[in-house]
Amino acid sequence: MITFEMTVMLQIQSGLSAVLCVVVASILWGTTGTASAFIPDVSPLGIGAFAMGVGGILLVLNAKKHLVSDKVKLLSQPKVLLIGSICVSIYPLAFYSSMRLAGVAIGTVISIASAPFFTVMMERLISNKHITRRWKISFAFGTAGVVLLTLGKMQYLDINATSSNQVLGVLLGLIAGLTYATYSWSARQMIENGVNAKSAMASMFGLSAILLLPSLLFTSDNLFLDIKHISVSLYMAIAPMFLGYLLFGQALKAIEASRATLITLLEPIVATILAIIIIGEAFSPIGWLGMGLMVICLLLQVIKIPKPKVSPESHRLPIS
Repeated sequence: MITFEMTVMLQIQSGLSAVLCVVVASILWGTTGTASAFIPDVSPLGIGAFAMGVGGILLVLNAKKHLVSDKVKLLSQPKVLLIGSICVSIYPLAFYSSMRLAGVAIGTVISIASAPFFTVMMERLISNKHITRRWKISFAFGTAGVVLLTLGKMQYLDINATSSNQVLGVLLGLIAGLTYATYSWSARQMIENGVNAKSAMASMFGLSAILLLPSLLFTSDNLFLDIKHISVSLYMAIAPMFLGYLLFGQALKAIEASRATLITLLEPIVATILAIIIIGEAFSPIGWLGMGLMVICLLLQVIKIPKPKVSPESHRLPIS
């Protein structure tokens, strides 16, 4: 017979496994900036559309059996599926365009820092879920950390960008954050309604591939220029997109989308460390301070704080 203590331990293990899945996914996503730096002559729209599109096809192939068994459940919630798929299609276009117009630093900080906020707002306003104090504190540390981390990458600040481009880039960054939050929330909604995690991610990314891959007709210049370009393109599709979102979908079985997107703030930390080690980018002390704040944010989400045990004797009336 399974005791209450065993049930709690299983839940804790499941939660820790989910967090680990998000951490690994974030590490994979954090490699995309360094990888794309090896093919600077490829349009960011092209590499984004190829990676997300091919990654979507791989997710569909991996989840064929689950998609067949979950067909009725998926079709029973067409709005959630359609909205999630459209957001998957919009996200890479908005994210990379934001960085192009406003600069990598501003585009990244707006997109990444806004996603957890949008996610928790949807969970609160649409799903009527409670926002914990721990999440609020983590979000405050994480947002401050992302801002300082971005300021630490001074060479990315585009001082020559026009005011109109900056404004448009910020707006596109907010769209990127909103779409990322929305398809994460959509996947969680489908999973909560009985859809397998693999089916939830594969259905959204598979439909988005139908929209993204045709855009390569206009954005794929130099994408397959030589072995290096082909290798980087395939890596982006297989590792960060296919494996990363496969792990992210598994994590959403056990934790809320708001918590998962908050943990993905690990992504810019990984991206920064790789850029310093591999590409040789400069980094100021304020950036390291920001990285420290982000680590605190992640630790608040990972560490399990034990609740104080209440002794049965404390509820007994004193003997007179």
